Amino acid sequence: MTLLSPPKPSPTAAPTYEQLVETVRYEGAYSTRRQAQDVVQRVLEALGRQLSGEERVELAALLPREAAAFLTSQIPTATPLTGWGFVKELAERSGATPATTRWDTGAVLTVVARLAGDDLMARITAQLPDGYALLFGRAQLARPS
Repeated sequence: MTLLSPPKPSPTAAPTYEQLVETVRYEGAYSTRRQAQDVVQRVLEALGRQLSGEERVELAALLPREAAAFLTSQIPTATPLTGWGFVKELAERSGATPATTRWDTGAVLTVVARLAGDDLMARITAQLPDGYALLFGRAQLARPS
């Protein structure tokens, strides 16, 4: 009698939009699903204004369709903001404090970073000005001079 080897696990499927929102809700400790949805939309739209090129396309392909639509609905700016500038602009647009906006940004972007993986995140943070690595929950390494 021969034993069959167990099947190899398939690559992890992309989460559904509902799973993404629930993960952000948990990570950000939001009391309602609606709060988490609003934060996901605001942060991904703001990121869409900063990110361009192949990295934007690859990231959108990894996100659930609804989340990708938020990211790609915005026209990228010619001069991306620094990480702090990103938070300040998002706070002004949403009417929230910079501290709350920083929390919201981290809740969404750390989840996005896990979906994107190390290689894509390295390319995204290399494309953007200083300060984004921390927003994605990554170490901010000094750039070569």
